[in-house]
Amino acid sequence: MGTLETQMATVQVRDQDLLYLRSKITDLEDRSRRDNIRLFGIPENKEAPDVQAFLSSVLPTLISLTFDPPLEFQRAHRVGLKSPDGASIPRPIIACLLRHTQASQLLQVARNHGPFRIDKYEIRITADYSKDTNERRKAFLALRTRLHQLEMKYGLFDPARMWVTKNGVSKYFYNPEDLRLFLDSFPTST
Repeated sequence: MGTLETQMATVQVRDQDLLYLRSKITDLEDRSRRDNIRLFGIPENKEAPDVQAFLSSVLPTLISLTFDPPLEFQRAHRVGLKSPDGASIPRPIIACLLRHTQASQLLQVARNHGPFRIDKYEIRITADYSKDTNERRKAFLALRTRLHQLEMKYGLFDPARMWVTKNGVSKYFYNPEDLRLFLDSFPTST
């Protein structure tokens, strides 16, 4: 019996280590992407042949902001496979800016004034997060209906942290499951 308990304790320690290492990898990946932006809605081939030149000329006009020095990109490209029928939603563009301050400015303007329009197309600009962070953000946002039902104020902060206020008391949640359990502690109104 002692051997089984020892093995269980070892497995639990390894599970904790694995969770810790996974969170560190996610954090490192998110930090490596902090100069990236994602653009959704730009029609296919509108940026051809040079994505960086297209973004350098279109973004300042699109968001009505002047950059000094001008926008510069380390790289920019479409993500994902091109649809064979050509009728689907255009693939997103990921762009890595040379200057972090410019990426921050773009994201701030996009949060406050977006989405934007090019001709008849709606363009959205977002931060580029790791897969794990995107999944946590989606899980938080899936709880919005319940937050509205309970008449709570809330906000989703970078990278994936939700702030909730009820009756003047605020709490932060780093895990969507913790928020769900917190919301379940309130009676459901009919």
